[in-house]
Amino acid sequence: SSGAGKRPGGIGGRHRSVTDSSFGRLHPAVQYHIVNSLGWGGLRPSQLEAIAPILDGADCLILAPTAGGKTEAAFMPVLSRMLTGDWHGLSVLYVCPIKALLNNLEPRLSRYAELVGRTVGVWHGDVSDSKKARIRREPPDILLTTPESIEGMLISRRLDKPALLGQVRIVIVDELHAFAGDDRGWHLRAALKRLEAYVSAPPQRIALSATVGNPEELLCWFSGRRQAKVVGQAAPPSAGHLVIDHVGTLEGAATVIARMYRGDKRLVFCDSRSKVEELASHLRRLAVRTFVSHSSLSLSERRAAEEAFGQERDCVIVATSTLELGIDVGDLDYVLQIDAPSTVSSLLQRMGRTGRRSGLTRNCTFLTTSDEGFLLAAALCRLLAEGYTEPVIAPAAPWHLVAQQAMAMVLEKRSLVRSDCTAQLAAAFVELPIDEIAGLLDYLLAVDILWEEQGLLWFGKEGERQFGGRNFLDLVSSFTTPTLFEVRYGTAELGFVNPISIRSDDQPAVLSLGGRGWRVQSIDWKKRIAWVEPVADQGRSQWLGSSRALSFRVCQAIKNVLLEGNVPCELSRRASTKLAQMSGQFSFLNPDATDVTLYKDGTGAWWTFAGSAANAVLARVASIRSDRPRQWDDFSVKVGGEFARTASSLASEPPTGSVLGLAEQRYSEDLKFAVCLPPELLAPTVRARLLDTESARLVQSLPLVRHLNEPLQS
Repeated sequence: SSGAGKRPGGIGGRHRSVTDSSFGRLHPAVQYHIVNSLGWGGLRPSQLEAIAPILDGADCLILAPTAGGKTEAAFMPVLSRMLTGDWHGLSVLYVCPIKALLNNLEPRLSRYAELVGRTVGVWHGDVSDSKKARIRREPPDILLTTPESIEGMLISRRLDKPALLGQVRIVIVDELHAFAGDDRGWHLRAALKRLEAYVSAPPQRIALSATVGNPEELLCWFSGRRQAKVVGQAAPPSAGHLVIDHVGTLEGAATVIARMYRGDKRLVFCDSRSKVEELASHLRRLAVRTFVSHSSLSLSERRAAEEAFGQERDCVIVATSTLELGIDVGDLDYVLQIDAPSTVSSLLQRMGRTGRRSGLTRNCTFLTTSDEGFLLAAALCRLLAEGYTEPVIAPAAPWHLVAQQAMAMVLEKRSLVRSDCTAQLAAAFVELPIDEIAGLLDYLLAVDILWEEQGLLWFGKEGERQFGGRNFLDLVSSFTTPTLFEVRYGTAELGFVNPISIRSDDQPAVLSLGGRGWRVQSIDWKKRIAWVEPVADQGRSQWLGSSRALSFRVCQAIKNVLLEGNVPCELSRRASTKLAQMSGQFSFLNPDATDVTLYKDGTGAWWTFAGSAANAVLARVASIRSDRPRQWDDFSVKVGGEFARTASSLASEPPTGSVLGLAEQRYSEDLKFAVCLPPELLAPTVRARLLDTESARLVQSLPLVRHLNEPLQS
């Protein structure tokens, strides 16, 4: 299970005796049930370490790998505080990034709570109105929820917020790294700040996270208080057993999975829903017992797959990163990865799914299908061997979230004084200058998104038009939800696909959902429902999503793999051949310089290995010598022949231009609430997120080595 061992003698691994002095600080009832009802002979070191700061009321960040017992490390001392303080009413919010994780945690946390006479409830978008009404009438002691649901509570007209939320004393945030790395982290932090208006004292904040590279900085960002403590393992655990095999295609990957791991329980990660569906189809044709899990399957389909997979042995579940975040699918023999995730932290999360049974080690086998996938897998293995884990850093310049919070606060208070709005926004976004926050409010009023009368703020006509639909539901979340069609077979809801998947000019479209083929029979365009029937044909479904960008550190590790021609993990013969081939292809690289190659067709490439965010800056540098815009990717910038022949040192060139480039315009279009920002805030917000000027300057400071008339790189 995720974190909770079933054997006497501890929670799955090394532990200390219950005679430890920290354990003795827990409420006697909690001590009794840990030993007698749960049968644990001890607690893990990080669980014992968490007891004192939590009981003392300090904010905490608890670090542990997947299945490392983080939930219990927080929950047992929290139950103890609840009993010692004789708390009643809703006193604990437990926040998760995805609804599936909340649903998965509820039975486990309910069991712990019931042992000491306390209750657990769940509140998110899939919970029925009748169940929410019951929670309003009889609040549980602990409520499992999401940031979007907290926002919904705060702006709700039907909810008596002081009655429901006024007794909250602790907020537990699970998988903090999944929040803090994007705008949901800013949204969560701002919503928790607004929650403080309904309680007598700011709630204690306890965060749970996988290993991160900057735990102290992350805790400071989340807590903002001096009395805060990092608990647990700050460095990544030992690597475990890593294998890379280059299989070339998804069909080849299916063959390897079917033949080499027969009889074992396997979890296979793919980094797109389309690949999950395609691989599952290949595996089923090879008679492999296969289940599927991704965010576009219906809740019932995902639950059925995950529950069935948890109970079987000789089977495979193919999943996206949704199964990276702590959802319990039982003990696993192997984790396999199609190509590679983009970060070491994701790799650690996925490896942590294995090695829970005695005698087994954590493991991951990469089945790579492309050159880039192979190099990325090799680079992650190298970085993991070096003990590196990425820092988690909140996105820069969250001005669009300031605008969202301004509108949400107006909706929440119904009569908000402008100066109070400015002060509350400044308290929620302490990193931003208060005079610029006031200036943003001026802009919202000037463009009629907000309106002021007799000193009070409300929505203007443009604000009503942009965000007033369905009772301002768009203000609940910090991200944009794409338009999807619901797919139904009879009364069964199968999942959701992008509209481009169901359009076909000459014949009915065949979709893939759950690894099975479904032919579209009819479409209700108004209600966005596609009715289907099962077919034996292999279908195809599409979802739109942004392509991932690799970091400077990962790209530099890829360069080092190519330079040195070795990887600190086990390589199959095919992988060894691929490594030698790739190293030979890039034999021109220099370790302490960047390289410019001019190809025989007159084009050129500036090989920076800096990541796309830095190369976006360097593409502008290359464009200074030409009127033509330059293309770039994670590894290189396309240049002309003149650049390759004449470039020597580019350190003096400016790193940015004066107008938004095409990529920045597209990014701003995808930025929710961008319409609320004046150009003087929108441009810096987009650039701060899209461009890596620091890494670009580092690349510019390196010598440039020219290589003329090289063979064209593929």
